[in-house]
Amino acid sequence: MSNPLAAGSLTGTRALVTGSSRGIGADTVRYFAEAGASVVVNYRNKEKRAQQLVEKIAASGGTAFAVGADLTDPESVDAMFATVSERLGGLDVLVMNASGGMESGMAEDYALKLNRDAQVALLTAALPLLQPGSRVVFVTSHQAHFIRTTETMPEYLPVALSKRAGEDALLEMVPQLEAAGVEFVVVSGDMIEGTITATLLERSNPGAISSRKESAGKLYNVAEFAAEVAAAAVDPVPADRTRLVGDTSDFVPVA
Repeated sequence: MSNPLAAGSLTGTRALVTGSSRGIGADTVRYFAEAGASVVVNYRNKEKRAQQLVEKIAASGGTAFAVGADLTDPESVDAMFATVSERLGGLDVLVMNASGGMESGMAEDYALKLNRDAQVALLTAALPLLQPGSRVVFVTSHQAHFIRTTETMPEYLPVALSKRAGEDALLEMVPQLEAAGVEFVVVSGDMIEGTITATLLERSNPGAISSRKESAGKLYNVAEFAAEVAAAAVDPVPADRTRLVGDTSDFVPVA
C-alpha cells in the first residue's frame, strides 16, 4: 500500500499513535514517519515489536521512539506523556487507535474501562501537550459506530457497545478541544482483515469474517485502513466529524 501522505508533508509534526507496535497502529506510524513526522510508538506489552518498528523507521531515515503504557493505568499514561513532553515538547497529532475487550482472562468491565474510561483519561492527559491546530483521531468500527441501529455479532457486542460509549464520551469533550484549538475526527471502518480483533472473532465464531466479507463485497486490509487513518490526520474534518471508510450500505438505512 502506497503512503497517502506526500514525502516531507509532515516535517516538523509530532505524532503519537496508541497501540502502534503492530497492526493498524504500526502502519499508521510508518506512514507518518515516511512523511517526515517525529513519531511515538506506544505499546502495552509488545516492547520488542515496538523497538523493532522504531529501528526500521530510523533505518529509513525517520525519527521515532517507543514508550510503553497501559492506557487503563493513569500513572502509566502520565509517565508516557512526561516522556513525550521531555523529548518532543508537545504533540500535533494524537491517534487513539488502541482498543480491546475480546481478550481472555480480563474482568467483565474491561472493555468499557479500556474503550471508554481510558480513552477519556488519555485525551484529558494529552490536552496540555496538544498545540493549537493539532488533530485528534479516534479509530472505531462500523459495528461500534452504528451499534444503536444495526445489530452486530454477539461475540463483538461488548466491544461495540463500549467503543460507541467511548466515541460519545470523546465527542462530549469537543467544546473543550475547540477552546484549545484542537480538531477531532472519528474514523470508522468495517471489520479489517488481519487484525487481532478479526482473528479473535474468527476463533470464537468460525466463518464470521468470511461471511462479513461476502456481505460487504470487500474488507480493507491493515495497510489500506491505516492509510485512511493517516489521511484523517491531515484531511479537512467532515462536518459531522466522522470519516466513514468503505461501504456502509449494511449500516446506513436507505432513504
